[in-house]
Amino acid sequence: MNAVALAQPGTLIHARGREWVVLPESSADLLLARPLGGLDEEIAGILPAIEPVESAAFSLPSPADVGDFRSGRLLREAARLSTRAAAGPFRSFARIAVEPRPYQLVPLMMALKLDPVRLLIADDVGIGKTVEATLIARELLDRGEIHRLAVLCPPHLAEQWQQELADKFHIEAELVLSSTIQRLERDLPIGQSVFDRHRFVVVSTDFIKSERRAKDFALKCPEFVIVDEAHGCTLAGGVGRGRQQRFALIRDIASNPTRHLVLVTATPHSGNEGAFRSLLGLLDEAFFQLPDDLERKEREGIRQKLARHLVQRRRSDIRRFLDIDTAFPTRLDKEATYTFSREYRQLFDDIVDFVREFVAGADGERHRRVRYWSALALLRCVSSSPAAAAATLRNRAAVDTAGDDEDVEALGNQTVLDLNSEDEDMTLDFSPGAASEQDAEATRRTLRAFAQRAEALAGPQDGKLQGAIPLVKALLAGGFQPIVFCRFVDTAEYVATQLRTALPKVRIEAVTGLLPPTEREARIAALMADGGAYLLVCTDCLSEGVNLQQAFNAVLHYDLCWNPTRHEQREGRVDRFGQRQPEVRVITYYGQDNPIDGVILDVLIRKHKSIKNDLGVTVAVPGSSEQVARTLFEGALFRGHAGGGAQQLRLDLGAVQPKIRAFHQDWENARDQEKASRSRFAQHTLAPEVVATELRNVQEAIGRGAEVERFFRAVMQTAQVPFVEKAGAVTVELSLETPRALRQALGRDEPFTGRFDLPLAEGEVYLGRTSPMIEGLAGWTLDQALDPAARDPQAPRPVAARCGVIRTAAVQSRVTLLLARFRFHLRTAGAAGETLLCEEIAPLAATGSADAPHWLSIEDSERLLAAMPDSNLVQTLIHQQLALLSAALPAWQTALAAVSGERASVQREAHERVRQAAKTTGRVTIEPVLPVDILGAYLLLPRL
Repeated sequence: MNAVALAQPGTLIHARGREWVVLPESSADLLLARPLGGLDEEIAGILPAIEPVESAAFSLPSPADVGDFRSGRLLREAARLSTRAAAGPFRSFARIAVEPRPYQLVPLMMALKLDPVRLLIADDVGIGKTVEATLIARELLDRGEIHRLAVLCPPHLAEQWQQELADKFHIEAELVLSSTIQRLERDLPIGQSVFDRHRFVVVSTDFIKSERRAKDFALKCPEFVIVDEAHGCTLAGGVGRGRQQRFALIRDIASNPTRHLVLVTATPHSGNEGAFRSLLGLLDEAFFQLPDDLERKEREGIRQKLARHLVQRRRSDIRRFLDIDTAFPTRLDKEATYTFSREYRQLFDDIVDFVREFVAGADGERHRRVRYWSALALLRCVSSSPAAAAATLRNRAAVDTAGDDEDVEALGNQTVLDLNSEDEDMTLDFSPGAASEQDAEATRRTLRAFAQRAEALAGPQDGKLQGAIPLVKALLAGGFQPIVFCRFVDTAEYVATQLRTALPKVRIEAVTGLLPPTEREARIAALMADGGAYLLVCTDCLSEGVNLQQAFNAVLHYDLCWNPTRHEQREGRVDRFGQRQPEVRVITYYGQDNPIDGVILDVLIRKHKSIKNDLGVTVAVPGSSEQVARTLFEGALFRGHAGGGAQQLRLDLGAVQPKIRAFHQDWENARDQEKASRSRFAQHTLAPEVVATELRNVQEAIGRGAEVERFFRAVMQTAQVPFVEKAGAVTVELSLETPRALRQALGRDEPFTGRFDLPLAEGEVYLGRTSPMIEGLAGWTLDQALDPAARDPQAPRPVAARCGVIRTAAVQSRVTLLLARFRFHLRTAGAAGETLLCEEIAPLAATGSADAPHWLSIEDSERLLAAMPDSNLVQTLIHQQLALLSAALPAWQTALAAVSGERASVQREAHERVRQAAKTTGRVTIEPVLPVDILGAYLLLPRL
């Protein structure tokens, strides 16, 4: 066979003392090949010019390969678990290290009906939108329709995206951030971009949005783009320059009519129709002009068109889907209160009186705005902790360093208010400061005196801290691992220090924005590693982008956010899919006599929770939380405080009560619009039965999760490796008596505990279909069956054998059962078309002779593969029957050639069925690679 013929995908070759399968992207000069029965990690390049390469033929089973009745099923499962080029409707499922939930197939199937893919994935928080979006990209990569991928996300989510791509989808992506760009651009040839060199990239949206960077990216942008936190790229009245730049960047990317674009957000609507339309318009320019009255009957066509591009589901929609439950934890919310100590109450009262005069006595508009922001900062910090109050009183106000009036407002919004993270590059959690260079010496002395009083109130005289300690103790006593969220760095460090004193036997760590992301993760990992009682105190640097459900299951809001969406983000760190505990706890902690807490709680937090309980999803504050804060606190900030007891101090809200009522009405209108938005498209989603059909096809091609469990147990039992199952986990007792090759395949020499489903407990390993252990075990089982040289000399027979004979009540006449491996070349017409290799492992049963077989259905063949023997057979009968079978195998292999053509047609139909909209529909050919491999051959004899 010449070099060109050897380079055809699917060709069997012999090189380096073993057999290989040639893979796509091979050429006559360089063969990329995977060992027969091997793993992707064993793929190698072979140079025919310098090392001998020969055409090889897959050997037929022989009587020497005889085994027991379990051999056929074990061999079939090992072969299916080993293949990474599985046939079936989807090409990607055999290559990913996660088993998607059935509901996660819906976005994939919707995407494959679009060309180009333009989809908005707007599922609820914690459902798994990252998996849904990346699964689409992985599928198009494996179909050969795309070759490059970019993920655009906020910078603090970049490393998590990189890890998800690598761990779950085997996509090694490069980070393109402000901190990495110099390294990436170093030594680049003139005229070459970072995006030319790296096929897969995760890009900070805020880094790439600048005009110079955006132009380069748009010019060299990959064919497939995922935009995370896409609601930060919308246009609606009053947005900042950063959001406008992000919108312009994504619109420029989307202007290429062939580019695939997937937008990901949990809050696409947020009560703002303009923002919603600007988001949809990125998918299709026509959506910018959507009519306001989409509910009218004559708008059905528009609704149907829009529904093809939008998937939006609540947890309740998918908690049970296709009779499969997805375990989300139950969230138990409660409110807890504290009261100021007498001394702290007096300090607060004095500061309230001071800031009223402080703002009123400003000299000039700029100075007044600086003092306004300083007053807000001081009131927030004194409500937070003595440490945050002292730090703010002693330091210069951040807003005082700003240039013009616009900068003063921007810096005030960033440092004092809780902006959504998509509006800014990072969460600013330092204490903002209160002093100004224009302040008189008397003002400075007053601020220093307040700071000394605040410092003296730390610990026992801090009623907020003292009230929180029993709450934390109760959570720990109940078996919970809590996260205590604080607004400021100084508060987090203060609370952590005080809790260490109060809880000496509990390990406590503080994580704030002062730490780089890698150090934050390291501290959390160290906290989790030792077990026992522990808790985490942190700022909102961890409220997004870090999944903490594996280690924590409770949240205490030590400081209230002024943006209720941030509360939801905090709680979402533990309340999401993957939480092992059935219940998570959330405590909203506030001061009964703290006017700041009282207003935020009444106007924002409770209203937010009420709307979510009604609708089932979060509806963001109309406009922005900073606009609400200005409504509440602008003007004459306070009137005199109330006297005595725990009676709450009062803000002077009389003049703004109409605005508060109007604001609540706007929020309720936003709720109604969100409800209408969801209901108007619900009827156009994919029917569950359509999803169920393709799910069955996938499972038939690559195996079900239950089959992975069955395969693992059967191999361990046959190899005589002891294991114990308890509470859904399996502990395998490896020892030096375990065959060395098996230990190498598992990558372990010591006992281990694994689990077949996510999430995992601490110290457990994942035993999913594409996990290294299952891959290794499947490869070892195949090697034992297919390669006599690889067999354990101490074992009487391989774990799975290629031949067998049983007598069973499952048949009425003699049946030949072949375990066949069909290999196909899938080619797409056109200049850019390429050849893909796909494989199908299938049992085929037949009665009659090989010259005139009567093939049974695939379903009947599957049933016979699991047939049980009725009695033992004498060795002479076994030898006789296997000799006859062995002699007939060449004829059976010839008979399979006709079957391979039929299977190729089935594969072509499946490929085109789920990709109906592709421009390649009708231009795909799938040709069988002959001869068909016979992995196993078994005889089923009827009872006498």
